[in-house]
Amino acid sequence: MKDFITRFAPSPTGYLHLGHAFSALTVWRAAREAGGKFLLRIEDIDQTRCRPEFETAIFEDLVWLGLDWDGEVRRQSDHFADYAAALDTLIGKGVVYRCFKTRKEILDEIARAPHLSASGPEGPIYTGEPLPADEERVLLAEGSPFAWRLSMNAALAIAARPLVFREETSSGEMKEVSATPEIFGDAIIARKDAGTSYHLASVQDDALQGVTHVIRGEDLRAAAHLHTLLQALLDLPQPVYRHHRLITDETGRRLAKRDKALTLRAMREAGESAESVRRRLGFE
Repeated sequence: MKDFITRFAPSPTGYLHLGHAFSALTVWRAAREAGGKFLLRIEDIDQTRCRPEFETAIFEDLVWLGLDWDGEVRRQSDHFADYAAALDTLIGKGVVYRCFKTRKEILDEIARAPHLSASGPEGPIYTGEPLPADEERVLLAEGSPFAWRLSMNAALAIAARPLVFREETSSGEMKEVSATPEIFGDAIIARKDAGTSYHLASVQDDALQGVTHVIRGEDLRAAAHLHTLLQALLDLPQPVYRHHRLITDETGRRLAKRDKALTLRAMREAGESAESVRRRLGFE
């Protein structure tokens, strides 16, 4: 299937672990079995946490696993202009606003009204509104930090197409899912310092790279709801989504960089072979 294009998109904020290996192998095998393309994208918009040595390690780990990729690697830090253009489109449509509140201020505000603090995929749901123009001008002149938030009510009001996405199940069944992006509240779409966010950069990159199938962990299933709305607002094509299971430790907790999960580098240095890792993950 030549029109099958998918991607593996790690962030170089630490060394890859078994969970990353499972995801990369899952995506790579899907592309190769379909006769399509497997793209590699480095999601390094977080310039404070991303490190060159971790990016180098990503390439080394994937090659060690026996994976190859098609075309040039797309590095997000080289494409901030693309994300700025997408943000400008959202600004022009009046569906984003500057939020100057700190995380602590928002949590304090939510605590004062616990009946309004339903939990969403990224924590307590926050819904705000833009400041009066004169107050905003003062804060901008002072150089105050802010985040661009998507006004969920405004965005839903102008979405020009039905908010649904296609999801392929593990059994190969294709189902149509009604998107409910409101579960995110007024999600952060960009920050003053970075100019974008995971959500905005991801949908923009997928469209620019012609990605037809987004294959990622089930922990990101909720993101498809918000991404469907962004695709509608930006008039971008919609990929098919497929969400795979997560690899967990002996306690049932999913592996994560912050937990210092066993890394592929450490396993390699301890003498474990790529073949044994692939077998352990179910890739004979």
